[in-house]
Amino acid sequence: MVRRIILSLLLATWFSVDCNPGPIDDIAVDRYFIPKSCIREVKSGDFVRYHYNGTFTDGKQFDSSYDRGAAFFGQVGQKWQIAGVDKGILGMCVNEHRKITVPPHLAYGSQGAGDKVPPDTTLVFDLVLLDVFNRADQVQTKVISTPKECKRSVMRTDFVRFHFNGTLLDGSAFDSSYKRSQTQDSVVGEGWLIKGLDEGLLGMCVGEIRHFVIPPFLAFGEKGYGTEIPAHASLVYHLLLEDLHNPKDDIIVEVMEAPEPCTRKSVAGDYIRYHYNASFLNGITFDSSYQHNHTYNTYIGMGYMIAGIDKGLQGVCTGERRRIILPPHLAYGQQGAGKDIPGSAVLVFDIHVIDFHGVKDTVQVDITRKPEACNETSEVNDFIQYHYNCSLLDGTLLFTSRDYETPQDVVLGGDKIIDGLDEALRNMCVGERRTVIVPPHLGHGEKGAGIVPGSAVLRFELELVSLQKGVPEGYLFIWLEESPGHLFEALDVNQDQQVPLEEFSQFIKQQVSEGKGRLKPAQDQDSVIIDMFKNQDRNTDGLITQDELKLKVDEDAEKTRHEEL
Repeated sequence: MVRRIILSLLLATWFSVDCNPGPIDDIAVDRYFIPKSCIREVKSGDFVRYHYNGTFTDGKQFDSSYDRGAAFFGQVGQKWQIAGVDKGILGMCVNEHRKITVPPHLAYGSQGAGDKVPPDTTLVFDLVLLDVFNRADQVQTKVISTPKECKRSVMRTDFVRFHFNGTLLDGSAFDSSYKRSQTQDSVVGEGWLIKGLDEGLLGMCVGEIRHFVIPPFLAFGEKGYGTEIPAHASLVYHLLLEDLHNPKDDIIVEVMEAPEPCTRKSVAGDYIRYHYNASFLNGITFDSSYQHNHTYNTYIGMGYMIAGIDKGLQGVCTGERRRIILPPHLAYGQQGAGKDIPGSAVLVFDIHVIDFHGVKDTVQVDITRKPEACNETSEVNDFIQYHYNCSLLDGTLLFTSRDYETPQDVVLGGDKIIDGLDEALRNMCVGERRTVIVPPHLGHGEKGAGIVPGSAVLRFELELVSLQKGVPEGYLFIWLEESPGHLFEALDVNQDQQVPLEEFSQFIKQQVSEGKGRLKPAQDQDSVIIDMFKNQDRNTDGLITQDELKLKVDEDAEKTRHEEL
């Protein structure tokens, strides 16, 4: 009896709605695929995009968004779609698949829909939700990772370079800078980007990764973009900020290590040698002088380098380490350089200054030890012995006399050593020590020598060990006192009016031993005396006569008179 009463009430209600016989049913929802992740669920007032197939209960299709090639778009709860679907889509997730069975009174009722849907027909909609958003939505930002250090973040009017993967809300990819192997480059806040990206990029640091969900009205809106981004599509960006600068930026110089003391700083026109590591703001290295195993050598401030480095290397000290950050307009600009440096890239150079010099630089001498007693000093034509250490200004030892059993020896002014060292060894006392800086034009020049790099400034630590005074160029012997008034008679010991080599040698050696004369140093004494004898034995008969004997000083004076005449 109770069952009959309930059935009568249901039928009465049904008749009051459609005036046609049949049961009053609600929708039936079959959630046959639910994604693991559901970022949001559909609620009334949301805008949705979905694909569907519409069939009767016997499986016969009457409509399909797939056949039209365009998903359905509408607002939930605003009668944009039949009531049953409007109700059945609530709580749905993006990428969820639902089969919604809609009774006639929540579909097209007793009127049907043209010649496709008969009256009083139950419909089945197989839906997959592609997108959902609300007009109240904002850009959803999730920070995936941030760099340990962030000295600067994105502001309006900044120029940025970033990599991204772009998908629709259902995961369908529409673009990727990685696949193009080229960053997306743009100014922020000037309308170059969609509004959602303009907003989402603000405050990002280089190296930071963010995940953005951008509603359509902050993306490409009702028109979409091309064939990949449909109308009314929310966009998802997984974005890595690679680079950041402002067109008004100057170079940034960070001194990492400043040597003390610094006696001189580089100026425009100096020639500099330095090592460098060159990278982008994200830390990826694109070049290094260390890999080339050679310093970079060039003039400062003369346009031989990119403008930012030209400027950043002025005012450095030898041995200094500094970081120079170059905005693109002071580096390689919009064009970049080759395949390694992209356009509009900020560059970071970590510099180690090895040395620099001016073309007019002289030898720098620092006396580190001076003996109290110093009766004579070294000069041109003197024979000296000295110890030395030769190194680059970065401390790299090149040569040392301590590797040998005896000190180095040389006749000063004899063009046997580099000019700067020859000059530095002059006016020294025995026992004196010096530290000397020799510029390359007084050293081994642009080409270098052996292990000495080209254009290298050299540092010498010198100690004068011994000194033998020399004789003027072209002389083999000089008098330290007045020569004998009757020189031939002094030479001719046996008074036979001729002087053989034995008498000549005995006389010269006696003058040297008594401190009255000096032979040319650094050569065998007997050999020098033989050369002297030959110079006087003009007829080469093995004897010197009074007519043949003539002092070199008198010969030089006679030559000068002839030249004047």
